[in-house]
Amino acid sequence: MSNIQDVRFAGPVGQQLAGKLHLPQGSYRGAAIFAHCFTCSKETLAASRIAAGLARAGLAVLRFDFTGLGRSEGAFSNTSFASNIDDLKAAAGFMAAEKFGTHRLVPQLLIGHSLGGAAVLTAASDIETVSAVATIGAPSFAGHVLHLFDQSLAKIEADGQAEVHIGGRPFVVGAEMVQDLKSRMTADHIAHLRCDLLVLHSPIDTIVGIENAAEIFTHAKHPKSFVSLDKANHLLTDASDANFAAEVISSWAQRCLPKAEKLSPSKEGEVLVSASPDGDFAHDIVAGSTAMRADEPLSVPGGLDSGPPPYDFLLAGLGACTAMTLRLYARHKGWPLEDVEVQLHHKKDYLEDNKQAGKLDFIDRTIVLKGELDDDMRTRLLEIADKCPVHKSLEAGIQVTTSLS
Repeated sequence: MSNIQDVRFAGPVGQQLAGKLHLPQGSYRGAAIFAHCFTCSKETLAASRIAAGLARAGLAVLRFDFTGLGRSEGAFSNTSFASNIDDLKAAAGFMAAEKFGTHRLVPQLLIGHSLGGAAVLTAASDIETVSAVATIGAPSFAGHVLHLFDQSLAKIEADGQAEVHIGGRPFVVGAEMVQDLKSRMTADHIAHLRCDLLVLHSPIDTIVGIENAAEIFTHAKHPKSFVSLDKANHLLTDASDANFAAEVISSWAQRCLPKAEKLSPSKEGEVLVSASPDGDFAHDIVAGSTAMRADEPLSVPGGLDSGPPPYDFLLAGLGACTAMTLRLYARHKGWPLEDVEVQLHHKKDYLEDNKQAGKLDFIDRTIVLKGELDDDMRTRLLEIADKCPVHKSLEAGIQVTTSLS
């Protein structure tokens, strides 16, 4: 099952920017935007792993390609540090218009890797909803990246642009990019940052030295925190380093992000289902404070497999109710029931002795009881399974009343 959506949105001058939106798993805790490193893309290991880790912790995360990079439209040669800031603002506007269940995905957290860190430090003041910023291996001065094409600077200034090789790949860098990077004093933005700051940096980073983290931390006002990414390289190519960064950011964000805004809270005993803009079948579900998604598998035309199909939710309700009922009964009796597993399968079939009646619904339920239980206990628990409230409702038949609102 996938919780990642391919998205496209309009950039500051109308170009289409490509992104991947990681939907939160479990209760919704907030929304974040991840800005990738210089000449990289949203597909870097750091971007994908950190976004996935934050989604597991309940955050919706958008990672996207800056103009002219990855799958985004536009020419990289026409971009600048300023255009990166404008791309971030466009991403924030896109997120604010999206929703997950009853929650608007208003971005509250910006995360930036390398030069993306300098970008989020600069953009944070221009995005009103942002209350927290996290940087990973970020330079304290945007012009730090100029050393990557020192030998081409003269040609860029003379001809207006030049082809440079970064990480073994060719890029056309324009004079506007160079002048913009030279003039950017990120320290000024850091000093005026009005939100929580988390600085993550490796002490053995050979691309952006640890002294950059010290400068960022020194210029920033409290509340601010620093975490060392011990033994990690600049790109966080080791999965354990990226996962650790995600865990740290998630725990830190839980303390500093405001409570997520709801469009219309779901009352106890009430489930709210609303259409998702993705695919033909995807729908967002809110039950109480928990957000979920229903969809159809990829084998069904129009299905995205972004959530379980409807009948799986029916099985989940019966299975959960069965397990809860058995555990409560065993506890009341003082029986040594350690755990319950319920496996369910739904099918439609004919009655063997009456195929004229058409196909009927059947649910096969297998219960695994763990613990030192004797035969009498196991037999009684099997009987109790048929008495769980959801089981009784399904067997009795349910009257569904439908009205228009």
